[in-house]
Amino acid sequence: MTARVILLDPRNPSETALGEAAGLLRDGGIIAYPTETLYGLGVDGTNEEAVEKIFTVKGRSYTAPVSLIIGSWSDLEQLALNIPPAGRKLAEAFWPGGLTLLFTAAPAVSKKLTAGTGKIGVRFSSDPVAALLARRLGRPITATSANRSGGAECRSSQEVIAALGERLDAVVDWGTTPGPPGSTIVDVTVDPPLVVREGVISKSRLEAVLRGA
Repeated sequence: MTARVILLDPRNPSETALGEAAGLLRDGGIIAYPTETLYGLGVDGTNEEAVEKIFTVKGRSYTAPVSLIIGSWSDLEQLALNIPPAGRKLAEAFWPGGLTLLFTAAPAVSKKLTAGTGKIGVRFSSDPVAALLARRLGRPITATSANRSGGAECRSSQEVIAALGERLDAVVDWGTTPGPPGSTIVDVTVDPPLVVREGVISKSRLEAVLRGA
């Protein structure tokens, strides 16, 4: 059965649509949803069985970590064992936005999400749909691209359905996303912080914040 489409306008969000999408996540379902760059695959990041679905649907190796999107600052405290000063500085400068920060994972964080690295990637998304879903669920949601591993990344619900339609419970549709590059990833467990992947936020902007420019 092809995934159903849930239309969600963040400018005037329908409580019915928002409740349906969050309800699927709460019940262990898997959905696709727009972010500030691409469509992502979302499950409740605290549900181990739901997290397993991410790897099955994508055909993803367990050696590849999966990051999370949070809906509030307080969510970060449940995921990160500690928040280094540099991490806080970058988060305050670029969140909500396309910056994923790698923190030392709290003990309760799924080892599948960290891929055994002991680090968890966290982003406070600037996309209103992603933020709404995380806040409504009240838990972090996974934020890996909505595609089969190695396949083309998706910028629209139509592309997601063509690639993964029969593997998902629903696709939350709010038009076409800007597309690549993805979020910038910075490891703040080391000093100085390490740019793992340069994406929508440039290395020079990160460095300017860190040196107080």
